[in-house]
Amino acid sequence: MQTRSLLIGIDSGTQSTKALVVDSRNGKVLGSASSAYDLLDGLPPGAKEQDPAVWVKALISAVRSALKAARATDSEVVGIGVSGQQHGFVPMDAAGSVIRPAKLWCDTSTGSECEELTAALGGPAAVIRQVGNAMLPGFTAPKILWLKRHEPKNFARLATVLLPHDYLNWWLTGNRFMEYGDASGSAMMDVRRRRWSDAVVRAIDPELAGKLPPLSSSDQPAGTLQASAAKALGLKPGVVVSAGGGDNMMGAIGTGNTRPGVVTASFGTSGTIYACAAKPVIDPKGEIAAFCDSANQWLPLLCTMNVTVATEMVRREFKLDHSQFEKAAGKVQPGSDGLLLLPYLEGERTPNVPDGTGAFFGIRPRTFSAGHFARAAMEGVTLGMNFGLRRLSELGVPATQVRATGGGAHSRLWRQIMADVFNAEVVTLKVPEGAAFGAALQALWCWRRTRGEKVELNDITDALVSLNSRETVQPDPSRVERYQEMQAIQDQLGRALRPVFPVHRRWVTLAA
Repeated sequence: MQTRSLLIGIDSGTQSTKALVVDSRNGKVLGSASSAYDLLDGLPPGAKEQDPAVWVKALISAVRSALKAARATDSEVVGIGVSGQQHGFVPMDAAGSVIRPAKLWCDTSTGSECEELTAALGGPAAVIRQVGNAMLPGFTAPKILWLKRHEPKNFARLATVLLPHDYLNWWLTGNRFMEYGDASGSAMMDVRRRRWSDAVVRAIDPELAGKLPPLSSSDQPAGTLQASAAKALGLKPGVVVSAGGGDNMMGAIGTGNTRPGVVTASFGTSGTIYACAAKPVIDPKGEIAAFCDSANQWLPLLCTMNVTVATEMVRREFKLDHSQFEKAAGKVQPGSDGLLLLPYLEGERTPNVPDGTGAFFGIRPRTFSAGHFARAAMEGVTLGMNFGLRRLSELGVPATQVRATGGGAHSRLWRQIMADVFNAEVVTLKVPEGAAFGAALQALWCWRRTRGEKVELNDITDALVSLNSRETVQPDPSRVERYQEMQAIQDQLGRALRPVFPVHRRWVTLAA
């Protein structure tokens, strides 16, 4: 019997950690598992934090369960790849201990630090010249300055800055390491030159440069599995651990988005749309993030913070299960009879309205029903994502096909709404866990290159990433026109209400 060579792909997200065991020969998922967790309770408005120890515990549980499901032996695993939620700040001291809980991508408590850094660097245009991105609350740089301003004793202990997936790589290998893709989302890295920006780093703290890990190409391993982690996972030491990357970078790999021309849309708690580019795509307005990918190219990306946040809020309020929610929404005509959601429920990143709130516009007796609110939530967040997709097209990255992932992609109705709003074909993947699958495929790429093979990542994704053709949907021209009208109304409504959103959340009183 031929010995299998297996890869483990890990996706450490905001709500859970998923693990896949993948056969290196055909990309088949042999086992999968997940482990859930929550955010820390009792934090001030805008603060979103987690204890990194929770991620490690969930990783161990998910990997062990996935290995058991795959009936895998410890000698069969040849590579591990880690995907992690982007932008989080894991502060570590000189002994390798985590100083305080990690501030996450969805933490919007750093608005004043963003303003301070932007002013210190000479204004928004100067920041974009330095790093390719605007200084936004979700990014890592203002979180570091926040620690310095609000917790000086903790900042004095700071010896190493890691991102969430870097922390898991450190736990796996003992190495402090950062690859280009995830690092580009820190707002400290010059994405054009793939190096730390001296100006940004100095603006945070003159000694910060010595606390940043070395940057490395995405095809280089983070290291090999150390003995302590191997024991916890039930594996043998020495397994190759690939560079890994942020969840969007790994999602790009897992959806075959490794060459120009493909666009991926992820419909989860937040929403992201991104594309592969052979050169940096810098948005002078700062609306599109100019990231690197985790395949040594670039990943122009837009992010909205409110997707299933909105649909789940409506579903719970009307006490519907997921099937009932979709059935109710499906009975309502496209456009929800004029009910429109402005989806800035937890602030927003694209457009940049960190203190924004949501509004249902067009409420009247006819639209005050579960079905109308359900459909309006689906339509509203999709229109919100299309705000950024149109900007991506203006920058020379059009979408004719969108590869949909995340919870929203499981809904036939929502896929049709996507196609009509985006005016593009929408397809899904046979392996829906794009980030975890991408992490496994990157691990395969890294493992094969350490064996001396001259293989490109897109050779692997071309061979192993497959579309689920039965779920493909096309846009309907009449609905496309209707949604273009709604898009104009949502854009106008958002601009009109933006001055109402004050700097301090405690003053926000916007009513529907």
